[in-house]
Amino acid sequence: MDEPSGATLAEPRFEHGHFLLIAGLGGRFTQETTQGIPELWEKFIPHLGKIPGQKNEVTYGICCNPDGKGGFEYIAGVEIDKLDDLPEKYRWLEIQPQHYAVFEHTGSLDQLPATFQYIWHTWLPQSGKEAADAPEFERYSEDFNPKLNTGVLEIWLPLKA
Repeated sequence: MDEPSGATLAEPRFEHGHFLLIAGLGGRFTQETTQGIPELWEKFIPHLGKIPGQKNEVTYGICCNPDGKGGFEYIAGVEIDKLDDLPEKYRWLEIQPQHYAVFEHTGSLDQLPATFQYIWHTWLPQSGKEAADAPEFERYSEDFNPKLNTGVLEIWLPLKA
């Protein structure tokens, strides 16, 4: 499967995700303003390891709370084990167990929008599956480093059963 960008995207694997409690920094975006998401990550990175109840170094980029007009909330965050002691500056979200198509993005983050375009406009319509009304998220491995292009970045697309 080739993308317009020339990057290759492997067939997804299918997984049943488990409950996640995510906390981090959030903002509202549209397709026209997604270039602001890296700035949100820049603000979030200094908080890593300092969020009460943080479980590990895996980070998540959560797309949720669509407004029906193309806008959505994006949360750069980590998994936590409890909401107790979570300062108000953090946005939190519960992700319920759900069936997902999991895509591995390879290459630079600059190609991430092309990967999303491919998933939504090519793979999904051809798959015979439907996206579920649930948060979609990016999962960045503990060793993910965008400058060195190391680690694993997965896109978890929720599907109707």
